[in-house]
Amino acid sequence: MSLPQQIAPHLPYLRRFARALSGSQSSGDAYVVATLEALVAEPAIFPADVDPKIGLYRIFLSLWNTVALNQRETPETALPAAPERNLEAITPRPRQAFLLRTVEGFSLDETALVLGASTDETRALLDEAGREIADQVATDVLIIEDEPVIAMDIEILVAELGHHVVDVARTHKEAVEAARQHRPGLVLADIQLADGSSGLDAVNELIESLPIPVIFITAYPERLLTGKRPEPAFLITKPFQADTVKAAISQALFFDRRARRSAA
Repeated sequence: MSLPQQIAPHLPYLRRFARALSGSQSSGDAYVVATLEALVAEPAIFPADVDPKIGLYRIFLSLWNTVALNQRETPETALPAAPERNLEAITPRPRQAFLLRTVEGFSLDETALVLGASTDETRALLDEAGREIADQVATDVLIIEDEPVIAMDIEILVAELGHHVVDVARTHKEAVEAARQHRPGLVLADIQLADGSSGLDAVNELIESLPIPVIFITAYPERLLTGKRPEPAFLITKPFQADTVKAAISQALFFDRRARRSAA
């Protein structure tokens, strides 16, 4: 298969990434065009040892990173729309890692390959992005979890990102009461609780009056994959990886803020 045939299916997604990275459709498209021109001029620069999509993004970022302006904390290549300015406040390298992982859907290992970094370095970049997002959208978090050790692990992850856990609820009743009292900005919920009650029912009840992002962390993901409300936009299966939870928290808060600002 020729190089154009290999990369063609991935170009619309690269345009999306470029636009998010630069804050402008015209600027993003210009970088994509420059990437394609570089590949036409010198096809040998395309890495043959990785998936074509990873190779395409790697070439794009190699070009992007050669422009000194793009290494500034707030690129001046464009004036981003208001919902995107909080992303522009993230320093360049963590911003790249965040977008690759959360918007483009690359795994941690794939993100590392695109960035030309180790897995540990990439994880550190994602943690930094999470902390920088938290500086802008730090919020109160309600944990609905009946296992004390798991709840403690989640609480530590939340605190490491700069958020504040207002309560840990073990039952449906405790969860609803805590939400009414503290009005958190994010909920992390299990679905099977201490007294046999349902975390899913608790979430259904509390979001009727408090529309906030919810991340389900459960050993029973199949119970949420029914098509019934609420749709699990963020679903993590136990046992979980710390970096997966951190990425989901940052993603949920970042895109919830964008949605709210777009609707304003």
